[in-house]
Amino acid sequence: MDNKPTLNRTMTPGQMEMIAIGGTIGSGLFMGATSTIKWTGPSVLLAYAFVGMILYAVMRALGEMIYLNPGTGSFADYGSKYIHPFAGYLVKWSNVFQFIIVGISDIIAMSAYLNYWWPNLPDWLSGIVMIIFLTLANLASAKAYGRLESWFAMIKVVTIILMIIIGLLVIVLGLGNHWHPVGISNLWSHGGFFTGGLTGFLFSLSVIAGSYQGVELLGITAGESASPQEAIVKSVKSVVWRILIFYIGAIFVIVSIYPWNELKAVGSPFVETFTKVGITGAAGIINFVVLTAALSGANSGIYSASRMLFKLSVDGEVSPFFKRLSKRVVPHVAILTISFWIFVGFVVNYVLTAISAHTADLFVMVYSSSVLPGMVPWFVILLSEYFFRKQHPERLEGHPFKMPLYPGMNMLALIALAGILICMFFNPDTRISVSIGVVFVLLIYLLFRVKQVKK
Repeated sequence: MDNKPTLNRTMTPGQMEMIAIGGTIGSGLFMGATSTIKWTGPSVLLAYAFVGMILYAVMRALGEMIYLNPGTGSFADYGSKYIHPFAGYLVKWSNVFQFIIVGISDIIAMSAYLNYWWPNLPDWLSGIVMIIFLTLANLASAKAYGRLESWFAMIKVVTIILMIIIGLLVIVLGLGNHWHPVGISNLWSHGGFFTGGLTGFLFSLSVIAGSYQGVELLGITAGESASPQEAIVKSVKSVVWRILIFYIGAIFVIVSIYPWNELKAVGSPFVETFTKVGITGAAGIINFVVLTAALSGANSGIYSASRMLFKLSVDGEVSPFFKRLSKRVVPHVAILTISFWIFVGFVVNYVLTAISAHTADLFVMVYSSSVLPGMVPWFVILLSEYFFRKQHPERLEGHPFKMPLYPGMNMLALIALAGILICMFFNPDTRISVSIGVVFVLLIYLLFRVKQVKK
């Protein structure tokens, strides 16, 4: 008899779809586009498309397997079953680490965004209030989390669509520019299309891969979906293309309207773009949207990391204390634990920044180190699907949602991901962060070996 605790399936397919979109479209687009544009100029459009194709391969591989076996953190199970127990173990801890770090950074970002309206509001107070609010939302129920995240995602999606539409009107008709069409000459007028050359193009891929991370949330929410098969097919088919349209469309508008080499090193390109053409109210609107994006990121971080900690406990890899469920059938101990560590990280960052501005760079490096652990699920999903097909060809008979171009697409995506990691070692801006990520993976491996020896 299976006495493992199970979560309620209360999320709708629409909520799952919006969670997958919202988990990917975050501060990485609204605030992080500047760094990628700086490295490679207008050719950043091709870089987003390239990583988008990797994303498509990951999502199709994940969709094929989840359709047959939907469950909370299912891609970790696939890693354990089809690759090696360490693969699943690494995925779970990578997910916990990644989303705690992302949660901390989003809480810090929210404090800065709130200062836009309330400059005298202490950062520590706004951060604590936000952590409490998001913790309560996650403790309420999975359905409450799904509803909140859907609204967060909707705000971001509507903003990006409006930005693309208005941007195209600026480019074609000159809206906000005294009716002088801006055109698209900025794509090649300031040093060419590939301003950073091949090196800059390759360096930008790691930041873009980091901004796309989170779409695999679909593999975590599947365990709490009311109709997982329907949700998986619908979400995977639409999510990737929507994300590509939103990202590439938004970046196209930015680099067309505003010369790439004049974008400020800090701040949002969204604000810069609209301010350039005289839309003075853009700063307040975009500040609200990036605040929503940060709320969404932290909300998803608490949800995802708590489910993975719950799964580690269910699988007997951490204390059974973390698999306890509340009366609302949510893993309340895991949620409170993740929120606590986000709080600790927020406090540590606040103290370090107060002591010296230079020590804040340490936190930036730690945050960047989440890129490698964030890629771990992608590697595991692609490899798991490859071995799954080899071991169980009979299960693919009549399957309505097979991975296309197997196994070629798996191999190309894996090679591309490995190439991105190698480039991170050659880039001075990412070398330390990817090294921290490697140290994290090695520590998890040592922890895994110790547990194996004890058993």
